[in-house]
Amino acid sequence: MQLFRKPARWAAALACGVLAAAALPGAVAGAADGAPRVPDRYRLQHLDWQPCTSGALECATMAVPRDWYHPGAGPSLSIKVSRHRATDPAARRGVLMMAAGGPGSSGLKRPADLARRSPALGAAYDVVSFDQRGVGASTNVVCSDQATVDAFFTSGDLRDRSAPAIDATFDRARAFVADCERRSGGLLPYITSDQAVHDMDLYRALLGADTVAYYGPSYATVLGAYYATEFPRRVERVVLDSTVDFTRGWESYMVGQPRSFQRRFEQDFLPWLARNDATYHQGRTPAEAKASYERLRAALRDRPLDLEGTLVTPNHLDAAATGSVYNAAQGFGRFASLMGLLENPTGASAQERKDAVEVLQPIMSAGYFADFFAVTCGDTPWKRDSRYWVDRSAWATRTNPLAGARELTFAAICASWPRTGAPRVKVTGKGLPPVLMLNSRLDPATYYEGALNVHRQLAGSRLITVADGDHGQFQSGNACTDAYVENYLLTGALPAGDTDCPGVPLPGPAVRG
Repeated sequence: MQLFRKPARWAAALACGVLAAAALPGAVAGAADGAPRVPDRYRLQHLDWQPCTSGALECATMAVPRDWYHPGAGPSLSIKVSRHRATDPAARRGVLMMAAGGPGSSGLKRPADLARRSPALGAAYDVVSFDQRGVGASTNVVCSDQATVDAFFTSGDLRDRSAPAIDATFDRARAFVADCERRSGGLLPYITSDQAVHDMDLYRALLGADTVAYYGPSYATVLGAYYATEFPRRVERVVLDSTVDFTRGWESYMVGQPRSFQRRFEQDFLPWLARNDATYHQGRTPAEAKASYERLRAALRDRPLDLEGTLVTPNHLDAAATGSVYNAAQGFGRFASLMGLLENPTGASAQERKDAVEVLQPIMSAGYFADFFAVTCGDTPWKRDSRYWVDRSAWATRTNPLAGARELTFAAICASWPRTGAPRVKVTGKGLPPVLMLNSRLDPATYYEGALNVHRQLAGSRLITVADGDHGQFQSGNACTDAYVENYLLTGALPAGDTDCPGVPLPGPAVRG
């Protein structure tokens, strides 16, 4: 991809790991090769660990510069960090850093979950994570309130291509961006993946670790690849699970998602629904099941359903469908049951109706929505031609309607986003240990074609292809992928070349309580 270069004064420092000090192991350096000196209040701070969320997890707060390229200017940001100490000090081999997906999800509780599900890794590593800048318990980016965010998905029908509907989409997008600028304007240029990986390296240094191993799923693959590229001497092992295609920027990646969501829906979910017609009564063939979905969607468009005080629209249905195909075992039966409930809500119990509302609302929380767009709009440039997006999203809505109908909303926000000037990071794999990658063939969110692009760009990487469509492969119930990841992180051993794992079988029908 065509890239902007880092400021010249940083080029030499980045080549050997920005702010890394050979003379001071595990610490952040001061000025080197003309790079701005990191103030002592950051590099010499002490992490005050306290118990959090569970007895096995401890948390602390780390101060970071708002802008790593001008670390002495502007207010500090707070980053909440967490740690699960290695349970076998005699076998401890170092630090395993992990991050959350999204962008917009919290990472704080993840070390305890990983250590619980993989006792061998929990014994050998201090497993650490954090809430990325902009997220959760860290300094937040704040934009619109929840009602305003909900209106993006509950007002009208996202498939509506009429001029008033399109105008309303752009109006909502501009108003949302204005809210972000009014409430977080001074922060927006610094809520980027590039800034975040500098936070990660400060965290490494404050932990006293010369190097870290890294595991990241979904958006965290971007953070992992960027971190390894900018700090190649600070990583020893890297696992990228369900990889975002960062090779051509966020715009290219995002416009590829409608096809992969539609593919997973049509090639996995609808055939599964048809095979389970005796339970769900949506049709005996995939075509009949799809027709049932479209009938329900049309009914909600013509007459939104009041369900326990929530007005359910066709956009709710599409969002629930896209959410259901991330993981078949967790999502297929739940969504199939939801379809039946929405067709006949009076036949459901009060608890079933309340459970359905939890699935449907909110589509995105206000905090997640704010950070998601701060990163995806701010990391890399987007086209700003509204006519281009009107035409392109019309095509996406026709060909891949499940997620294609939302394309105009996402693009209208990023087309209005203030330019951040964030540097682009060229990921090549040069100077890195071999990277282990995992991706399923029908992953709806991080599509397989994108993983192949990243695999080609990451010289020396190994790709494990999984024969299913689930998003997130490690610790998802697949013994094959778990064995590869654990063996690599514990011993450094990789498969000799790219290889395959069988997928997790699709579930049976859900059992109603």
